[in-house]
Amino acid sequence: MRKHSLDRWLLTALLVVLLSSSCAFAKKKEVKKKKNNKEVTYDGTSLIIDGKRELLYSGSIHYPRSTPEMWPSIIERAKQGGLNTIQTYVFWNVHELEQGKFNFSGRTDLVKFIKLIEKNGMYVTLRLGPFIQAEWTHGGLPYWLREVPGIFFRTDNKQFKEHTERYVRTVLDKMKEEKLFASQGGPIILGQIENEYSAVQRAYKEDGMNYIKWASKLVDSMNLGIPWVMCKQNDAPDPMINACNGRHCGDTFPGPNKENKPSLWTENWTTQFRVFGDSPVKRSVEDIAFSVARFFSKNGTHVNYYMYHGGTNFGRTSAHYVTTRYYDDAPLDEYGLEREPKYGHLKHLHNALNLCKKPLLWGQPRTEKPGKDTEIRYYEEPGTKSCAAFLANNNTEAAETIKFRGIEYVIAPRSISILPDCKTVVYNTAQIVSHHTSRNFMKSKKANKKFDFKVFTEPLPNKLKGDSYIPVELYGLTKDKTDYGWYTTSFKIHKNQLPKKKGVKTTVRIASLGHALHAWFNGEYLGNGHGSHDEKSFVFQKPVTLKEGENHLVMLGVLTGFPDSGSYLEHRYTGPRSISILGLSSGILDLTESSKWGNKVGMEGERLRIHTEEGLKKVKWQKFTGKAPGLTWYQTYFDAPESESAAAVRMSGMGKGLIWVNGEGVGRYWMSFLNSLNQSTQIEYHIPRSFLKPKKNLLVIFEEEPNVKPEIIDFVIVNRDTVCSYVGEDYTPSVRHWTRKQDQVQAITDNVSLTATLKCSGNKKIAEVEFASFGNPIGTCGNFTLGTCNAPVSKQVVEKHCLGKGECVIPVNKSTFQQDKKDSCKNVVKTLAVQVKCARDKKN
Repeated sequence: MRKHSLDRWLLTALLVVLLSSSCAFAKKKEVKKKKNNKEVTYDGTSLIIDGKRELLYSGSIHYPRSTPEMWPSIIERAKQGGLNTIQTYVFWNVHELEQGKFNFSGRTDLVKFIKLIEKNGMYVTLRLGPFIQAEWTHGGLPYWLREVPGIFFRTDNKQFKEHTERYVRTVLDKMKEEKLFASQGGPIILGQIENEYSAVQRAYKEDGMNYIKWASKLVDSMNLGIPWVMCKQNDAPDPMINACNGRHCGDTFPGPNKENKPSLWTENWTTQFRVFGDSPVKRSVEDIAFSVARFFSKNGTHVNYYMYHGGTNFGRTSAHYVTTRYYDDAPLDEYGLEREPKYGHLKHLHNALNLCKKPLLWGQPRTEKPGKDTEIRYYEEPGTKSCAAFLANNNTEAAETIKFRGIEYVIAPRSISILPDCKTVVYNTAQIVSHHTSRNFMKSKKANKKFDFKVFTEPLPNKLKGDSYIPVELYGLTKDKTDYGWYTTSFKIHKNQLPKKKGVKTTVRIASLGHALHAWFNGEYLGNGHGSHDEKSFVFQKPVTLKEGENHLVMLGVLTGFPDSGSYLEHRYTGPRSISILGLSSGILDLTESSKWGNKVGMEGERLRIHTEEGLKKVKWQKFTGKAPGLTWYQTYFDAPESESAAAVRMSGMGKGLIWVNGEGVGRYWMSFLNSLNQSTQIEYHIPRSFLKPKKNLLVIFEEEPNVKPEIIDFVIVNRDTVCSYVGEDYTPSVRHWTRKQDQVQAITDNVSLTATLKCSGNKKIAEVEFASFGNPIGTCGNFTLGTCNAPVSKQVVEKHCLGKGECVIPVNKSTFQQDKKDSCKNVVKTLAVQVKCARDKKN
C-alpha cells in the first residue's frame, strides 16, 4: 500500500511539474509574443506604442559619420543623457555607390547600428530620403542617378520614381528581413519619406504635389506597421504626419494638419553646421531647453535634437564647402565626448518632463496670460490630482514674478520654470546646475617624434586630349570619383596682337561657377582662387606674359563636395565657364569657345592609390627638403598617440587638401581659407582609434598649395579633463532630487538644497582646483576670473570637498563659504564658479 501510494504521489508530482512547466512555457511564449508585437499608432496627443502613450526624446546620430567601434559608446551616452529614441537618415549614395551594387558593411552597416540601439532599449526613427540634404554630398543621392536619361530629381518623373522605389524597397525589405520594425518586435517605431520638400515644391508646381502623394502611397502600401512623417510639409497627405524642423517649433509650427495627428518635432538644431570660411557660431543650451519646454507646453510630445552627435565627414562625403567636422557643438561632440553643460542640462530637462508625463499625456490643457511677457500653460487630468505647469517669462532682460494658485514664482529672464505638480519648481531652462567642461587638445609625446617626410609632386599636364570647344562641366567630368579635373588649351598670338603701349599688361581672366581652381600659364603657376558656400561663383584674374606664337593655359578645377539642397539638383553646374585674355591690342580674346579644351580626371596619385601601403611603391618619392610646389603628396609614419583618448591631427602650416591615415580617408582640410577673425575654421581633424595601429601608422597628405610647412603638423590627444561649475545661489536645485509617485511629486532626499556637482570622466579623479570663487566671478569654463566680490575661503572649501574624488558635491550657500555672518557684498546675489583639473591616479 505504501509503495502504491508513493508511486501515485510521484506520478501526481510529475504531472504537476509538467503542467507547471507547460503553463510557464505558454506564459513565456505569451509574454514573448506580446513583446514581439508592438503596435504603433497615434492620435492627436502622441504616438502610442504597444498601447501606451509616450513622450519621446530623440537624437540624430548618423552611422557613416562615426565608426562601428564608436557606436556603442555614443549610443550608451545618448541613453544616459535621457534619450529614448535615435534618429538617423539612410544615405543612399553610401549604400549604392554603383548602380545595382548595394553595400551594408563597415560604416554603412545600418542593421548593426540599429541592433545596437535596440540592445540599449531605445527606439529608432528611420529617415529614408531618398533625398536627405544633411550637409552630405549630393544630399545623399548617388552620382550615377544624374546620368539616367530623362531624369528629374524629386518630382513626378518616371525614371526618378522607378529608381527611388527600388532603393526604398531594398532598404525596407532589409529592415523587415532582420525583424527591425516595431510590429515585428524591433526598435523602428517611425519612418520618414522625403525631406523638407516644401522648400522646393513650388518649383515643380503640380508635379511636386503628385510626387509627394506618390511617395506617401509607396511607403504606406508596404504595411510595415509604423506611422510615417514628412517634415516641413504642412500639406502632407494622409496618413503622413506633418512635422516641424527649426529652432523654435513651439512658436513657428502651425500644428498638425489633422486633429488626429500628434505634434512632432523632427529637427531641433542644436547648433549651426560649419562651412570653410565660417567664424565660430554656437547655440546656447538655455535657448534649446527653452524651445523644448515651450514645445511640450503646447501639446508637443516628441522632440529630436539635430544633431545629438554630429561626428565626422570622412573622406569626400561632405557637401560643398562644408567642414569635415560636423555639428561639433552638439551634446556629444565630434569625438563622442559629452559637451557640458549642453549634455547635462538637457538630461535634466528630460527628467523634469518625465515628471510631467501623466498630465501631459492625459490632462486637459489650459492657458493664462498674467502679464505682457508672462504666460502660464498647465495640464490637469480631470478627477485626479495630476497636474503640471509651465511658467514662462518672455522678457529677455529682466526676471518676472508670476502668481499661480496663490504662490509667487520669480522666473529668470527668457526662461520657463517647470512645475510637475503645479506647485514645485524642479527645473528652470535658464538656470544650469549641471557641470561644464572645456575641451583640451594635448600634444602627444609618443606620436610627435621628428617626422621624416617624403614627397611626390604631380606632373603638370601640357596638352591633354580633348575636342570640346567649351570647358567641360566639373561635376560631370569628375563623376564624384575625385575632387579634381584638369583643363588645358593652347592658342596662338600674332605679333600684331601684343600690346603696343608701354605699361599695358596682359591679363588672364577666368570666371568660375565654383568651387576653387589653380592656374598655370606657359608653365608658370599663377595662383589659386575660390568661392564660398554662400557665393560659389568667383573671378580669378592675374597678369600673364604672352609670347608670340603658341601659348598654353592649364587650369585645375577643384570641388569641395556636391551641392545638397534646392530644386533641379541634377542640373547644377560648376567649374570654369568663361576664360579670356585682356590687354591685347586686338581687344579681348575669348578662349571659352575659340579653342579646343583637353581634359583629365583626377590626380595621378589618386589613380595609383599612393595613399595606401601598396600604392606607395608605384611612384618615386623624394626626401622633403623644406620646400615643395603645389599639388604635392607628403607621406610619413607615426606611432599612435598614448592613452585610449580620442586622437586628432592638427594641420597647422598646411593649405588645402586631403588626409589619409593607413589608407582611411580622414577628410578634406582647408587651413588657408580664413574667416573674419583671420583664423582657419577647422584646425584639428579626427583620427578614429580604429584607423590606428600601435606603431608605424602611415600618414599621407595631398596638398594643393605650394610652400607649406608639414613639419608644423602635430598629433593631439583630446579630452574634457577641465571640469567646471557655475551655479547662482538663487538657482533651482537639481531635478534629481525629485520623483513622481502616483499623482504626487516627492523629494528623494530629506534635504532638497542647491549644490554644485563636478564629475570626472572614466576613472579619473580631481587632481587640482584651478579656480574657485563664491561671489561675482566672470568668464566661462577654462577662462574664469575674479569679480569685485569673492569669499576668501572659496578655494579651500572646494579643495576640501573635491580633491582626490571622481565626483564631488558642493553646497551653494553663504554658510558653506563663511558668508552668513561676514559678507563684504551683501547686496550681490552670489555665484559659485569652480574649475578643476581631472587626471588619472598615478598609482593606476
